[in-house]
Amino acid sequence: MLTYPEVLDFLYSQLPMFQRTGPAAYKDNLDNTLRLDQMFGNPHRSFRTVHIAGTNGKGSVSHMLASIFQDAGYKTGLYTSPHLKDFRERIKVNGEMISEEAVVNFTRTYLEKNETEALEPSFFELTVSMAFDYFRTMQVDIAIIEVGLGGRLDSTNIITPEASVITNISFDHMALLGNTLPKIAGEKAGIIKAGTPVVIGESSSETDFVFVQTAKKMGTSIVFANQEYRADYSMLTLEGKQSLNITRKGISIYSDLQIDLLGIYQRHNVPTVLKTIDILNEKGWNLTEKNIRNGLKNTIQNTGLMGRWQIIGNNPLMICDTGHNPAGIKMVVEQINQTAYKDLHIIIGMVNDKDQDEVLSLLPINAHYYFTKASIPRATDPLQLSSRAARFGLKGSCYSTVREAISSAIGNADKNDLIFVGGSTFVVAEIL
Repeated sequence: MLTYPEVLDFLYSQLPMFQRTGPAAYKDNLDNTLRLDQMFGNPHRSFRTVHIAGTNGKGSVSHMLASIFQDAGYKTGLYTSPHLKDFRERIKVNGEMISEEAVVNFTRTYLEKNETEALEPSFFELTVSMAFDYFRTMQVDIAIIEVGLGGRLDSTNIITPEASVITNISFDHMALLGNTLPKIAGEKAGIIKAGTPVVIGESSSETDFVFVQTAKKMGTSIVFANQEYRADYSMLTLEGKQSLNITRKGISIYSDLQIDLLGIYQRHNVPTVLKTIDILNEKGWNLTEKNIRNGLKNTIQNTGLMGRWQIIGNNPLMICDTGHNPAGIKMVVEQINQTAYKDLHIIIGMVNDKDQDEVLSLLPINAHYYFTKASIPRATDPLQLSSRAARFGLKGSCYSTVREAISSAIGNADKNDLIFVGGSTFVVAEIL
């Protein structure tokens, strides 16, 4: 009889895993996904979905939409990646993680069925299959499905959703998705389906034509959320929420719209959520202004989202954020610049397959740096990262583990200082 720890060992050590090994785990077709889906009786056909892709913000948008659906009383599945603390974070229903028992039962059934099929799926392919099977078992009304990487060849891309959402396009995973923004957009546009309305979160002169042409080819409608909704400003409430004023085509429509996700970059994500809700309501869903307000105000409580400008300590203020590509880091630095502090301490680690020079060039020089690495094979050696960072005037010390870097930063920091932890999702995962 398989135990849960044995299943985790199988998933992590015996299946190709992008989280650990990078591009070597990436599949350039959906063959395994389709065969796995057939193996389990095509579970993805048993529930309705919303599909969300994009370079940045897709996790936040996914969780905010799920929270709104939950507030409206719909039984809501949520599939996201990667996880930060617990594998089961990837698969949730109404904010509750899949049970250890369900993970074990699915894996045991897969192993039994695969004795004759002899499939060799990746970690992600099998996880997607597990999620779809679980959502069918739980009889969800809707499942919010976040793309893992890209879109066209992502294992989630066998669904026919109620709406296809693409948050934005910037540079990330260029080795797999292409080295120009139009090429990356083309991969993301692969989630656009015939007759399924498309929401693009942020318009761009470099990529809009890709989405417009794809939507036209697929015979479906397309809208750009930021051309309709805008978050004019944000401020913090006494409860520690972020309050937004939302205009629609220049007219105030949501005043004091409170969200519990604190990053200023959420000003770009909320319009995407609101336009998606408009389209879903046109298709017969019943998501009211009350559901929107309650859902956005309680996203963390309803869904358990972590790692988005998350305060993890005070005196000194310690904050972590999973932003890891140039566009994400640019927003993080803007937020740091708007935060009051005496001295700035930055704990940073990165993975090998990122545009490290571009990220490092964006970081503030007036900070004490603690170069470290997460305990995964893809992580860049701290000495190498420190050497690269020195070219951009960033100075600090090296630490072989995230724990050591954090301990040193806390020891050096005054109570009025700011300690920021980031550069990689996996560094944030270790501090959480």
